[in-house]
Amino acid sequence: MFRAAAKSLILALCVVSMGLLVTPANANPLYPTPDPDPFFQEPGDLADRAPGDVIRVKRIDTGFYVGTDGWQVAFRSTNSANKPILAVTTVLMPQGVKNPPLVSYQALINSLGTQCSPSRSLFNGELQDSVGAMLPIGRGWAISMPDYLGPTVAYGAARLGGMVTLDSVKAVQKVTELGLSQAPVVLAGYSGGGMATAWAGALQPTYAPDLKLAAVVAGGIPADLREMALALGFDPHPGFGLAFAAAMGLEREYPNRLPISDQLNENGLWFRDFTKDACRRFLLFHGITRNAEQLAASKDLMNSPEAHTVLRENSLRYDDHLPTAPTFFWQGRYDTMTFFGPVEEVAQRYCRGGVPLTFRPYEIAEHLTTAVAGFPEAWTYVEARFRGDPVTTTC
Repeated sequence: MFRAAAKSLILALCVVSMGLLVTPANANPLYPTPDPDPFFQEPGDLADRAPGDVIRVKRIDTGFYVGTDGWQVAFRSTNSANKPILAVTTVLMPQGVKNPPLVSYQALINSLGTQCSPSRSLFNGELQDSVGAMLPIGRGWAISMPDYLGPTVAYGAARLGGMVTLDSVKAVQKVTELGLSQAPVVLAGYSGGGMATAWAGALQPTYAPDLKLAAVVAGGIPADLREMALALGFDPHPGFGLAFAAAMGLEREYPNRLPISDQLNENGLWFRDFTKDACRRFLLFHGITRNAEQLAASKDLMNSPEAHTVLRENSLRYDDHLPTAPTFFWQGRYDTMTFFGPVEEVAQRYCRGGVPLTFRPYEIAEHLTTAVAGFPEAWTYVEARFRGDPVTTTC
């Protein structure tokens, strides 16, 4: 059993690639190029602030998101080592709507660069689900889109995403000019955004007990990173670039527990350097011909119980927290990317724990098709919560 788990770790975490043979720099984690805007820089007194405290606010030009006014809010949050970090969320307000409800939408961030997070990708063409994210605006709702992977863009760090999401809502409610202090709040997201959303719902009763949520809505949830790693295999895989990015993202978040770069050879380090600021399309394009067997310097990580522990810590399947907010999950029964079984197991545990859960399986295999199929009912569920309708459950 342990050998199988350890094998899965090498598949997901020791991903390497073919590249130009060069002399590697060092095997420390490689972080993204910091955003040059001073708005994104940590203040010297960050540690003195509480999670969710507002650091600074600015108005922004919302560009082609017509009918909206925009703000960005920098706030204090917490990383997986319980250390303070500066995080940012982008808020779009529907013009002409008084006292709108608030949707915190956790967008897809399958990336490693700061320009790939919503604060930038909303406006540079990199945001994958910008159209879907704007549906709340069309309903007259305000929307907040946090950079939930934090300042190091720690892709794969699910628990981090949950904490940043919760703190982003607390911060938005404190910004006087937004007028959202009393607004009902729903968390929503799909795939990686669904993972951050579901984790936020699970952590809210203990991490942010003072925050009231009207609902948590998540689909296509990667609920077991270990199982996903095992399925990757050694053969070329169309999603290899994203798997590599997840390995690098987890190393950024757990540098002392996951020294993944130490296990890469020269070509693996080259690919790490080549993709450190990359967004989804770049990662997929350059990873499509590569696989995990090609150029690992060592397989010692296969024997690391710590790596196995980190994957479990970021897998909702193994987490004991129970949300208290009304929750809506949807998942493709034959989804070959994020898998149905782990989410079904979480749903069953939630039902046993008394969570007011609606769980909708879809007889679909393709991951993004499930998103399109499930979002209409998901947004209808959100609308019902904003109206104050009786909470439904499939438990």
